[in-house]
Amino acid sequence: MSAMRSLYSLSKATRPLASRLSPALFLGATRSYGSQANSLKERLHELIPEKQKEVKAFKKEYGNKVLGEVTVDQAYGGMRGIKGLIWEGSVLDSEEGIRFRGLTIPECQQVLPAAQDDGGSEPLPESLFWLLVTGEVPTHEQVKGLSAEWAARSDIPQFVEDILDSCPKTLHPMSQFSLAVNALQHDSHFAKAYSQGIHKSKYWEPTYEDTMDLIAKLPNIAARIYRNVYIGGKLPAIEPNKDYSYNFSKLLGFETNSDFVELMRLYLTIHSDHEGGNVSAHTTHLVGSALSDPYLSFAAGLNGLAGPLHGLANQEVLRWTLKLKDTIGVDATEEDIKKYLWETLNGGQVVPGYGHAVLRKTDPRYTAQREFALKHLPHDPLFGLVSKLYSIIPAVLTEHGKTKNPWPNVDAHSGVLLQYYGLKEQDYYTVLFGVSRALGVTAQLIWDRALGMPLERPKSFSTAYLKNMFGAK
Repeated sequence: MSAMRSLYSLSKATRPLASRLSPALFLGATRSYGSQANSLKERLHELIPEKQKEVKAFKKEYGNKVLGEVTVDQAYGGMRGIKGLIWEGSVLDSEEGIRFRGLTIPECQQVLPAAQDDGGSEPLPESLFWLLVTGEVPTHEQVKGLSAEWAARSDIPQFVEDILDSCPKTLHPMSQFSLAVNALQHDSHFAKAYSQGIHKSKYWEPTYEDTMDLIAKLPNIAARIYRNVYIGGKLPAIEPNKDYSYNFSKLLGFETNSDFVELMRLYLTIHSDHEGGNVSAHTTHLVGSALSDPYLSFAAGLNGLAGPLHGLANQEVLRWTLKLKDTIGVDATEEDIKKYLWETLNGGQVVPGYGHAVLRKTDPRYTAQREFALKHLPHDPLFGLVSKLYSIIPAVLTEHGKTKNPWPNVDAHSGVLLQYYGLKEQDYYTVLFGVSRALGVTAQLIWDRALGMPLERPKSFSTAYLKNMFGAK
């Protein structure tokens, strides 16, 4: 009966999807819809004791079950595929793609609240954050309250502004981003509470406060970097009655383009979380396991995101695509493109934006961006070239035989969309990724502290030790 009430509480537009989803997903959401005045923190006060009890009971009964074995190849191969982390917000399936608390990206687009005041259709990052933290689909009122709270917390200290303003324009935007987040640690609620002797059962509360402050301040930090390095001009004020993506777009100078605002809503939502094993997520979790506060933990994650094998890949893909365009033309034939691809591969280089450590199909995040482009910029020449690459590259990579997954990932598309709307500064793209990724990794930090997750300390071996273990000569 409670499941029926949950389904009924969804709007008529979402009922067709809701009827296809497991009723269990919405059981917890019943109370959320019945008590619309609850803030996110109030809801956590209700959920955390339930989750703690659930985890304790599960560990007691299943704690000795084996998740999988570890091979020598995995140890030398970057621990690829080793099952050894708990990550509540999302799970990545190699065939199905990402699910946020059980919901696929298309399902999130259908059931998560969008902006009501401007007729937006893409889910708001606020609604996705609520889902990641609670496992529940929020109401429009709850999302609006979260938007207002982030706007109210958005000011950054003067000394952080001074640090950013003193950075040389030649310092990479991601270095400046990490620098500013580290500086915000000056006002950490968790660091202060820990120094005063807070009980470990309460760790999650100052972690929550730091998380909310951090997320709220990121648009001001990121936009200040953008203006200092690229366009100049004073940052406008955040509008307290507008959503997170609108205000971020306004700070960047793009708020007058409603389609760009919609793109930011989509971008920040789909880049937010990708389970716990990727570098930025795992690093944030690892540093947080030492009881470093969310600022120090996320800054460490940003440094991982800045690597070319992770978040920096989105700018590398665009540069490669633009180089291809300049070399063989935006209207290149299929044969011209194949020849260029083989020259790239035979030259010992990779085709960026294709392949993924886990996925074995087209990344659903790529698909979501492609559908956005088909709706908003179907005749853009660069999008046309990307579409042509999508139809050609997988077959070439399959023939090449050295790529397990020849299909595109999220990085293969995001730069083209940003270019179209005039945000052409490629070195800045990973900063956008970082603003988004904060939603997923900090949501998990709250649960790490609520569930009392311990210091992470895997065992390591030397090559000599392994050779001796297996009797190798």
